[in-house]
This record gives sequence, C-alpha cells and structure tokens, in this order.
Amino acid sequence: MTLEHSLATWLPAQRWYPGGIADDLAVVADTLLAVGDPELRHLIITASRGGAAARYQVLAGVRAVVPDELSHAVIGPDGSGRTAYDALHDPELTRVLLRGICAERADAGTLRFAREPAAPIEDTADSYVLSAEQSNTSLVFGESTILKVFRRVFAGQNPDLEVTRALARLGSAHVARPFGWIEARLDDGEPALLAILSEYLRGACDGWTLAATSVRDLYADTSRAAEAGGDFAGEASRLGAATASVHADLATAFGTSLLEPVAVAELAAQMLSRFEAASAEVPELAAHAGKIAAAYARLADLGAALPTQRVHGDYHLAQVLRTQAGWVVLDFEGEPATSLARRRSRSPALQDVAGMLRSFDYAARHQLMGRPGEARLSEAAREWVARNQSAFCAGYAEANGTDPRAQATALRALMLDKAVYEVTYEARYRPSWASIPLDAIAGM
Repeated sequence: MTLEHSLATWLPAQRWYPGGIADDLAVVADTLLAVGDPELRHLIITASRGGAAARYQVLAGVRAVVPDELSHAVIGPDGSGRTAYDALHDPELTRVLLRGICAERADAGTLRFAREPAAPIEDTADSYVLSAEQSNTSLVFGESTILKVFRRVFAGQNPDLEVTRALARLGSAHVARPFGWIEARLDDGEPALLAILSEYLRGACDGWTLAATSVRDLYADTSRAAEAGGDFAGEASRLGAATASVHADLATAFGTSLLEPVAVAELAAQMLSRFEAASAEVPELAAHAGKIAAAYARLADLGAALPTQRVHGDYHLAQVLRTQAGWVVLDFEGEPATSLARRRSRSPALQDVAGMLRSFDYAARHQLMGRPGEARLSEAAREWVARNQSAFCAGYAEANGTDPRAQATALRALMLDKAVYEVTYEARYRPSWASIPLDAIAGM
C-alpha cells in the first residue's frame, strides 16, 4: 500500500477534515525535514471531492516500529515497509519544527522558518497536543509557547499572523505575541502560512467555559442573573472594553473607510440572498421571512454610511481567553469557509459585536436542551443573555465612546444574518442544536 492510499483512508477520520472520502488524493509536495528512524516528512496534499479541491498539510513521522504511545496517530504503511503516523503527536519530531523556527532555517525545500527578533523561544521543550482540535492543531511546548498548525493550506497572507504581528507591535495587551512562523512556497509561486508559534498564556480560561459556568450556576439555584453566584456581567463588560480596544488598534494598523449608503443597501441585498438560500436548505426559516426581510429593508433604507475596518471576522466566546491581566483575543484568521481576500477586507466593526452577542445567546441556550424544567428556566436564560449583552455593549461604549446599541438597525440586521448562518451550519453538522438560532430569530 502506498502512502497516498494510507492518507486517503486516514484523512476522513480526522476532525479537522470537513469532507468524506476524497474522490482523488495526491501528494503535491514532500519535504524531508529529518532523516533516520524516526523520519519527518512535510506533505502538502490535494484532496478533491465533488469537483472541489483543497490543499492540506500533514507532518508525517515514519518509523520501522511505531511505539504504543503513538499508535493512536498511525496513518498507515508508507510504501517502503515502514509505518507513517501524525508526527504532531511525537515530541521527538516536533522539536525539529521548534528548532527550525529558532534558527530561522530557510533551506528546507519549499519551506521557510522565520522568527520575530529577540523572541523568547526554548527549543528543547517537549510538546503535547491540545485536545480541543478543530480546523487546526495546536501544540504546547513547555510552559511558554504554543504552535498552531493550520491543517488546511491557503495561498496568500494569512490574517492570523498579519494581524497579531501588527497589534503586538502597537503594544496591544489583548493579543498573544507571535514568536515565529513556518510558511511554504506553493507550486504556483504563492506563499502559504503553515504554522504560527506564539506566546502561551498558561492558566488562562476561554470565555465559553467561563460563561457556561455562570449559566450552570444560574440554572442550579434559579435565582436572578444579577444574584447568581457566577454572575458574568462584570466579565462581559471588561470583554466589551477589550474588544473596543482591539478594534481601535485594528483601525490604527490597517486604516478605515466608509460604506456609503448605496453599498449599505447592497450589503442588505446580500444578506437577503443568503437568507433565501438558507431557507431553501432549512424550510423552518421560512416562518421568519417577513421579520428578516423587514430588518434587512430597514438597513437598506438607512441612508447613512457605515464605518468599516479590519475586524476579527469569527468572533465568539471560544475565541477569547481570560488571563490574570485581562481578556486576550485569539484566532484572527476569520471564518475558514470564507475566501482569504474576504477575510482580509474591511467590514463594519459591528460584525464582531453581533458575533459576540449571538455567542452569549448560545452559551445560555445550549444548556437548556433536554434539561428538566427547560420551560421554567427559559426566562432565566433570556434574562442572563440580555444582562450580558447589555454589559458587553456598555463596556464597549465606555472604551470606544460609541455604544453599539445606538446603531440598532445595523446591529439587528447583522445579528439576524449571523443567526441565519448558524441555522444552516447546525442543520448540516449539529441538527440537535438548530433550535438555538431558530428560537433566537423568533425572539428577536
């Protein structure tokens, strides 16, 4: 069996791979990074399915005998009598990547390793894979650095590195400093970011976990949100202020522009088009057609320009960390399903605000599903959501000088657009959760 055959069988079982079995799979680049046993090979593969092709990277370790502790990472036979496995689970081989960044190695085939000046990197540390793997895989080295490996490979400048470098240079306290990165030159000559090495914020907790704990405390004693032991409103306010600070730094680093009234009307038309496509896929949305169309029509008739700038683009509670010093924003790569050009373009800052306000709703509602007393707790959930959405906007206004709620027409349209997207996503991948955005649309 060849390595390509092994990859074709292994790939559909990976959480970061969105499709089923590929119609066609080919290794289009194979770079040897370490020789011997184990061997380290960097692979870029093209997987085609349903007429659409995408590039992925796999760091393949190769051994004559794979030890038991790596058996869960086995890919399969490599075609030479040895066995290939996912090398990101092998600390002996991941140190090759860390040392490459430290040395700014530039001679590994099409790969280039780069380091920020004076970045504090310990190149002897062991690594372990974080369990919350989604579209990327993250490795923690020792206690101070984390390497995010992008599984899908896109040509062009990745906003995750572009933005964090720019904000770190402005002295932002709300981003993890990048220390280095790995990139490749693709066969069409375009560069592609493969991985970012960043400051690891040890002991930090993500916003989703903190919010979920607050909701759990509320549901346990059924008191009012303001009286519950785990009231989240203070943190929501501080998160709003941190978001405003990040937006201000993004505007400084990348500039701003205005979306003129004609372009605002076009934005509303695009939202309506997305809703119509979503309704064709999820018929339950049709019941809300009048409400949604009216909200988009009000945006189209706004008659005022909307400020635009670089934004996060995929902003929710799981994308922020609470450290001892305050809130830190992660993952500026934007929505992976969107083109790179779209992710790097300017949008209303309200888009991020709408995403976070919807995330508060998710944090409250997902714990209600199938829970005894769901109807009784629904009012507590609505109160918690409203309280934290209000606190977030108040914190944003205090830091920014502009309250998002003052732009109610645009904010409502953006929140509905986000909820429509959520309905489609849940219907495809988590049908049991589709009621969360559907109920939110009904209640808006």
